[in-house]
Amino acid sequence: MGRSYYAIIEITDHGPYVTKLVLPMPMNVKAEAVQPECFSVYVERKDKKGEILKISRNWLEKTDKELSKGYCVVKAAYPSCQYGVRKEEGEFVTLEMKYGPLDSLSAAIACPNVFNEFIISDYQITQIAEIPADDEKLTGLVYDLRAGNTMKQAEKFLHGISSYEEEPLKYGYFVPQTGNGRRPLIIWLHGAGEGGEDPTIAYTSNKVVNLASDAIQTKFGGAYLLVPQTPTFWMNDGSGQYGRTGQSKYGESLKALIDEFIARNDAAIDTNRIYIGGCSNGGFMTMRMVLDYPDFFAAAYPVCEALYDEVISDADIETIKHVPIWFTHSKDDLIVKSEETVIPTYKRLIKAGAENVHFSYFDKVVDIHGLFEDEKGEPFIYNGHFSWIYALNDDCHLDYDGKPVVVEGKKVSLMDWLAMQSK
Repeated sequence: MGRSYYAIIEITDHGPYVTKLVLPMPMNVKAEAVQPECFSVYVERKDKKGEILKISRNWLEKTDKELSKGYCVVKAAYPSCQYGVRKEEGEFVTLEMKYGPLDSLSAAIACPNVFNEFIISDYQITQIAEIPADDEKLTGLVYDLRAGNTMKQAEKFLHGISSYEEEPLKYGYFVPQTGNGRRPLIIWLHGAGEGGEDPTIAYTSNKVVNLASDAIQTKFGGAYLLVPQTPTFWMNDGSGQYGRTGQSKYGESLKALIDEFIARNDAAIDTNRIYIGGCSNGGFMTMRMVLDYPDFFAAAYPVCEALYDEVISDADIETIKHVPIWFTHSKDDLIVKSEETVIPTYKRLIKAGAENVHFSYFDKVVDIHGLFEDEKGEPFIYNGHFSWIYALNDDCHLDYDGKPVVVEGKKVSLMDWLAMQSK
């Protein structure tokens, strides 16, 4: 009969991955007795019906699908507590798994149809080498019963749904644990792949949880986070298709959600410090909301925004030129072309006299934190569309001219700047 195991999921710059498997041992084991070579790990990634997923090798193409199953690489093995924390000896063994853009079998989500969704990862962990333990030797242990997952970074978030009858929207939110008095509200609008009916996807598919990290929360003196989710996609103008109209059927319902959330936290949210941002489809919606409600937000931080400049009139530019905005984009983004969206819009704002508009324009999206490497051992280069990685890690420092953004004689990052903005 098989044994139970626990999976630990970490939300990374490339989404959530199973990074550790925790195995309860029948007896105490010591560090010197446990090696990665002691275990073989096989996984089958399944949908909600229990069927093995067929996944495209290239997420941009829906062809060449193959069954998502196979053997995983164990990077390290050691005694631990039940939460995967290393110990010199213990009654649990933790396996650290190889994961990342080149190791998709460890990914905790997939996009089998239209949207990203959490999938079922069925592991079979087999002991293939003896492990000395006290006066005995452990042999032949097999773990194939899922006992649950933990995803610590997401535990800080709660869920809700708006009461707007015409189009109630689900959302995730975070209540700050630090600071006093009224705190700012940071809104994040997800990309096209994060629509659906599970708000968890909206803040975990990309590393939105980092906005709740101590480092970023400290910059704001504690901030509320609101992550709405659309059941389809923000660029849906009512036709159900991606078009160039620049309209969204979700404008009123999104504003109703924001208003309701503020009302429910009326004594705690500073309505002079409401910040809105998002990536791709969410960047589009960020710009749409700024255009529709130009005096509501203290600042905006759109990332790889997809609102075509052609639908923004000169009158629109005049209307929003007073709004502090920090754009982020990458030159090699082939999904949202900057020449059609952010570049002309930014230049028109500057020409119109916008005094607090910035634009971090990267050559490419590179792993600068030493998390992932390519086949040659070099820093991994992400798809050019993924410039939200820079924004969510607060790695935006330079303006469109390549010079640091400076406020009151001090160089600032995107989040530093955002925290300074107030109506």
